[in-house]
Amino acid sequence: MSRPATLSPETLAAQALGQVSPPFHDLAPPVHLSTTFERAADGSYPGGRVYSRDASPAYDQAEALLCALEGGHRALLFASGMAAATAVLHTLKPGEAVVAPRDMYWALRNWLQAFCAQWGIGLAFYDNASTDDLADTLRAVRPRLLWIETPSNPLWDLTDIAAAVALAREVGACVAVDSTVATPVFTRPLALGADIVMHSATKYLNGHSDVVAGALVAREDSDLWQTIRRNRNLGGAVPGPFEAWLLLRGMRTLHLRVRQASASALAIAQELEGHPGLIRTLYPGLPSHPGHALACRQMQGGFGGMLSIRVAGGEQTARAAIGRLRVFRQATSLGSVESLAEHRASVEGPGSACPVDLIRLSVGIESAADLLADLRAALG
Repeated sequence: MSRPATLSPETLAAQALGQVSPPFHDLAPPVHLSTTFERAADGSYPGGRVYSRDASPAYDQAEALLCALEGGHRALLFASGMAAATAVLHTLKPGEAVVAPRDMYWALRNWLQAFCAQWGIGLAFYDNASTDDLADTLRAVRPRLLWIETPSNPLWDLTDIAAAVALAREVGACVAVDSTVATPVFTRPLALGADIVMHSATKYLNGHSDVVAGALVAREDSDLWQTIRRNRNLGGAVPGPFEAWLLLRGMRTLHLRVRQASASALAIAQELEGHPGLIRTLYPGLPSHPGHALACRQMQGGFGGMLSIRVAGGEQTARAAIGRLRVFRQATSLGSVESLAEHRASVEGPGSACPVDLIRLSVGIESAADLLADLRAALG
């Protein structure tokens, strides 16, 4: 029986592209564990595979599904989100430059500063939410790469991807977007002109706190993309086959999980805004958020499951509040089915620019009423 020519992203994800494997036609994809593949008598590879470091069939279906969801040319899985991000940045050569946002994932920001200093690569930061500041920075630095993270972690500022791409083209820069928080459910950066979209697949794509993985998707084939592919092959920054299988399984419920988390996060943000125990609630879905109008244009169908709250009374009050949570789990990471809370400044450590009164919340798929009651009790 033939399948419809055009299917929605929700259907593609739920059915893992609808692919079944002969001879059994099992609906749950198989796990391909082999690291090597047999040659034919003439020395050729009838299965088209040589070695699993670069061409494991374990990656095929997950990469194909993510590529379809992002509307890209090709996707590649990596051993972690950091491995995926650094694979892009490792394409830079001494004397070239990268422009990155001031508010971004702390581990990558620290790595980026050390990497650029070591290899003589120029580095400049721009105000995430200011197109004017980005324009001035790009024209002054003329980088080879513009890195975008939107919404940014942990302040949830937004960057106008389409406007940033137009500015980057003026100076000949490629554009890579960390879309971990937005996910392809709400934002497709490639459709807005970005060259590469990056995901820490550990987070929403997997969504169950049981896989560490990363992914890149390219808008089109290019020298940049071929360099990234070659570096992944030679460097071996690939996930294991079972991790790839778990990631594919997680993506089959992506739309349900992300939409539920987003709806709950919006409800919680609306209820907490103006709470006497808080000085601010940071969430793009609130009209009070400076990037709300952009979020309504750029994020289709929701604003994500991440928000931050700034607690009145400073660091000790924030730490005491997070210690009183009973439904939210005090743990790092984000994007899973369970809700997590984190005093981000203490996690980032010395040099962190994160406000010390800030608690980062990753809203899961539990009852929003339970989560809100937990927060109210913790805040007094």
